[in-house]
This record gives sequence, C-alpha cells and structure tokens, in this order.
Amino acid sequence: MNLIIKVKEIKGHCPVFSRGDKFMLEDGYKLVSDIPVCMHALSSIMPFYNALRVSDPAKFGIAGKDNADAGFVQCPDVCDYTKGGTAILEISREE
Repeated sequence: MNLIIKVKEIKGHCPVFSRGDKFMLEDGYKLVSDIPVCMHALSSIMPFYNALRVSDPAKFGIAGKDNADAGFVQCPDVCDYTKGGTAILEISREE
C-alpha cells in the first residue's frame, strides 16, 4: 500500500514546498519524490505513516473534516515566530 502526501496549504513562507506538491511513500517505507522533501515535514509524518497504511485516520484523531479517508498533519515550523512557513500535509492511501 502506498501513501500519497500532498501539500494542502502553506501558512507563511515555506522555503521548500509549494501548495499542491506531492510525494509518495511506496510500500509504506520508500520515499519517492521528484521534488525536494523537507525533514520537518517528515518528522510530522513519522508518527502516523505506518498505521495509516492499514488503519483509518479517524482512529488517530487526524481525519479531515471534509475527507475522512485522509489524514492531516502539519510541519512543526512555528511560522508566526520564525518568519518561516508551516506546511499542512494531506496523507491518503493509494491502493
């Protein structure tokens, strides 16, 4: 099972991602990407990626309001204080 990670929104200025960027975790553990991937973003995905391959995002409290099949996480950059940007990431399964 593959996971597709899509940059849903950017708050502030992210130096790595743009809205709509995508990358994939193939077979649950192989990072596949044509774009640079930020380590901060990966740190927010790490606690959930294995479980999301087999379980519903609602079990972990990260299901979307409008899309319960996807989980949502956010990178830890506190953009209001760092003048950086925080990326909101949508994680969905690809059968």
